[in-house]
Amino acid sequence: MNDFEIGAVRVGSPSLFLIAGPCVIESEAHARFMADSIQRVTSDLGIPYIFKASYDKANRTSASGFRGPGLEQGVGILRRIAESTGLSVITDVHQAADCERVAEAADVLQIPAFLCRQTDLLLAAAKTGRAVNIKKGQFVAPWDMGYAVEKVTGAGNPRVFLTERGFSFGYNNLVVDMRSLAVMRKIAPVVFDGTHSVQTPSSAGGKSGGQPEFIPVLARAAVAAGVDGIFLEVHNDPANAKSDGANALNLKDLVPLLKSLLAIHAAAQKSL
Repeated sequence: MNDFEIGAVRVGSPSLFLIAGPCVIESEAHARFMADSIQRVTSDLGIPYIFKASYDKANRTSASGFRGPGLEQGVGILRRIAESTGLSVITDVHQAADCERVAEAADVLQIPAFLCRQTDLLLAAAKTGRAVNIKKGQFVAPWDMGYAVEKVTGAGNPRVFLTERGFSFGYNNLVVDMRSLAVMRKIAPVVFDGTHSVQTPSSAGGKSGGQPEFIPVLARAAVAAGVDGIFLEVHNDPANAKSDGANALNLKDLVPLLKSLLAIHAAAQKSL
């Protein structure tokens, strides 16, 4: 398994790292508030941190769903957050044509789960030289993610990692097979998405629902299983979030969750 650096974050090292932020950029002020708030928490706890937010959520259930500020405005916001906080940032890319522009601001280009097999998108993201996070599709076997990784590394970019976000299990439901974490970690470093994994897709009348009470349960299990990082969508007011609030972690619950994850991670490292 290859390890590499993203700014101050070492991916694939013994240290657990965090990717966190709101699902979508709701406004520049809100994105900056979330970045600052989470950075204070992670700095206090000593957790390497990458800020996440999407400039465009192109895979909404309904055409009326909020998508974000769009490419040009969103890239500007992400760049200013990175410059003012010193944080590395990650954001989704949905089209190959956007990759070079997004790479001007983002340290990591994230391939959405539904697009994890899109060859042109993977190659375009790889060729920017930025790190690439491929979210495993809900329809893909964990061992088959090796093909997606090979598309990126074959384009000359070894800085790639995988994120688990659950498998489709019947209609409007996801389930996490913890075995997939060990399987994929033989391919590349692995991050566990503790918030999308509790999503109930398209179950809430034109938008997705969720079961956020299970975020700590699954996140603790994933850390015990040996993941390299945790991905969390975090919001200060999930009930009024413009995207994916139903499965987001409330900002006020971040500290106790991270403390428990760090304790589990330390215990797991001792047993190796």
